[in-house]
Amino acid sequence: MTASAYPVRRFLRSAAGLGCLVALATAGCSTDTDAASDAAPSQTSAVTSYAPYVSATEASDTDSAGAPTTYNLAFVISDGGSCTPKWDGTTAIDDSAAASRISALKEGGARVRVSFGGASGEELAEVCDSAEELAAAYGDALDAAGSTQADFDIEGDALTHSDAVELRSEAIALLQEERGEVTVAFTLPVMPSGLDDDALALLESANNSAVRVSTVNLMTMNYAESYDGDMGDYAITSAKAAHTQLRDVFDTSAATAWGGMALTSMIGTNDVAGETFTLSDAAQLRAFAVEKGIGWVSMWATFRDRECTGDADALVDCSGVEQSSGAFGEALAG
Repeated sequence: MTASAYPVRRFLRSAAGLGCLVALATAGCSTDTDAASDAAPSQTSAVTSYAPYVSATEASDTDSAGAPTTYNLAFVISDGGSCTPKWDGTTAIDDSAAASRISALKEGGARVRVSFGGASGEELAEVCDSAEELAAAYGDALDAAGSTQADFDIEGDALTHSDAVELRSEAIALLQEERGEVTVAFTLPVMPSGLDDDALALLESANNSAVRVSTVNLMTMNYAESYDGDMGDYAITSAKAAHTQLRDVFDTSAATAWGGMALTSMIGTNDVAGETFTLSDAAQLRAFAVEKGIGWVSMWATFRDRECTGDADALVDCSGVEQSSGAFGEALAG
């Protein structure tokens, strides 16, 4: 994270079909409690949860703002050429300090989801030699975090690496075959026009491997320099466009497609010049998500949820806008 139609109608049908949208937990697709925590709400009781991205290794005073239901732990990638999973490519997944950090996040009852990939380094599928080896690496990271929830943040070169896309799909399918409780989210870039062909091809690949997907998480951020208008409006436009695509991809109802969607914004200053996601945008997006029954909302990232001071970098350390600490978390949590 930095921030068309493929023929994938078979992707998510009933439990008797090739795949099953885990968001339909109430219809028998999954009995796992972790799966239900961020899955699509039932059509009669919609609840949009808040699940921000956090550093897996360094605590922030703003981590708990908004009382997250789930924390997305960023990021597990290759150690730099081998099929060894590490936090940020440098810290062992079973590092004692990281384990203590993760335990602290869970103390209030929140769950954790392990996020693989991101904008930097090499996603494991780009370096592992086989689906079996890759599935084992994913499983080791989940075990280290004590989680059954996996997020695959696939962007940049990793999204266009067709061999890695296929290997990842095979490995995730193996992982779910071995561990029926594992739930999967794909975090993908989006534009106001919707998901691009590469993102849709990734979903097609997952379908072909019978991966069970609970959520497609849209990165509503960093569009292009020509998009210098209201970021809240752009996020909603992107969600609506992707919703139409996901109904087609999943061959499902409007309500289920909304429930199987998540929205992640880059708070404050974005990487693209002229794009700033404000507190007003956060409140607007939260209201929209609740109205539509979207599964969860998120942000990049809790450690940026503060006003910049001194020489702090607005793209790394803080939001770049005037705010009180934790204000974006509170706005997105509602």
